[in-house]
Amino acid sequence: MNKLNINLIALAITLGFSAGALADNLSSSEYKAANDKIHADYKTALDTCAAFSSNAHDICKADAKGKERVALAELTAISQPTTKHQYQVQLAKADANYDVASEKCDDLAGNAKDVCIKEAKSAKTAAIADAMALMKSADAKAVADEKTADARSDASKKTADAKQEAAEEKSDARYAVAKEKCDSYAGPAKETCLSQAKSRFGK
Repeated sequence: MNKLNINLIALAITLGFSAGALADNLSSSEYKAANDKIHADYKTALDTCAAFSSNAHDICKADAKGKERVALAELTAISQPTTKHQYQVQLAKADANYDVASEKCDDLAGNAKDVCIKEAKSAKTAAIADAMALMKSADAKAVADEKTADARSDASKKTADAKQEAAEEKSDARYAVAKEKCDSYAGPAKETCLSQAKSRFGK
């Protein structure tokens, strides 16, 4: 896999971009390479956590796991850019932030710990609610855009039909004039005039 592409994917994941342009060029081998790198980074982070003890170790592990979960969700969103996958990225972030925050709460006791946990849960609930709102908004916009496109198509069809109808009406009117002119003739001359008029106006 091209090293530049790996770096681009890693950058996109780090920055949280959906990177639709990358998705168009993301091969199965590139996806696997990026996926392997995420898992390797997670193992490296866990090795780093070994240097800590007690709750600091738990916080470090939660942070490492959370980052892996978010990176995997973002990789999926890059390879399959949908509103659902973007939503799942936000859920992964909410879960990751909550897991770290709740671990940090273990350093406290009594009411301070209870408040800390409530705040962590509140932040997670808010993040999930925002993610859901964004997903629903994106889906609603897509439906609206589709309806607008349909409305424009329908309007174009109606405009074309109206123009066709107008053209036919004008043709009928001109034919009526031509027929009227033929009345100034008699016999074969009139028949020839009428025949020419019918031919001219497709009657």
